[in-house]
Amino acid sequence: MHGAEGAAVMSAEYRVVVPLPDHDFDTTESAVSWQRFTRAGFKVTFATETGRVAECDQRLLKSGWFNPLPAGPEAVAAYREMTAAPEFREPIAFRDIDANEFDAIHLSGGHAQGMRQYLDSGVLQRRVIDFARAGKLIGAVCHGTLIPARSIDPVTGRSIISGRRFTTLTLPLEKWAFRITWYRVGRRYRTYWKYTETEVRRAVQPDGALLRGESVDKPFVVEDGNFISARYPLDVPAYADAFVRKLEHSHEHRTTA
Repeated sequence: MHGAEGAAVMSAEYRVVVPLPDHDFDTTESAVSWQRFTRAGFKVTFATETGRVAECDQRLLKSGWFNPLPAGPEAVAAYREMTAAPEFREPIAFRDIDANEFDAIHLSGGHAQGMRQYLDSGVLQRRVIDFARAGKLIGAVCHGTLIPARSIDPVTGRSIISGRRFTTLTLPLEKWAFRITWYRVGRRYRTYWKYTETEVRRAVQPDGALLRGESVDKPFVVEDGNFISARYPLDVPAYADAFVRKLEHSHEHRTTA
């Protein structure tokens, strides 16, 4: 095969696992990424704690007084497409994620309390450590960056992102989201008492770097080795493109080495 058809066949070799909580994950960070991965020809497998079919934070699907900061229409359309896909309807369990069976893992974020099931999962953190040890691509956006930050390698006793250049939901942005929404939805935009950036900054250690980007209005993605990270939904199209490019490049490097 030649041209685009041949490229699609090659891309189909790439396997990406996308873990999610049972509910409350971010619409854009999951669905727009999934859409980009599948259009590149990647095979995507979803995973939840026990294999239950997930659903996003429903307040992101429409606007209104109790639905501040909703997802954009393109992200909602991508979510509808994703949830109709057979792979979304048949997730595996976190415990069944095997780094040997995948080329990369994508970790979406989200704000609401249902995210804690996923962000606090020791099983998922151990699976992410397996990806890091295998040198496979680990991508994370917004609160999803807490998972690699909390993934402590038992050999080193440090986070797997220690010493890395990384980004996450920034402190000013998380404070802003909480400030402009608390009188409508309470503490919904404070997933934990500790701010996300505070925890991720501690994980990268002084020999790493936590980067914020030039502006909240300009997409920002950080790549360091087999890690790629982004801050929030605005960054997702650029993040997903970088994820695809990085995975394809790493595969080509392995096959030609």
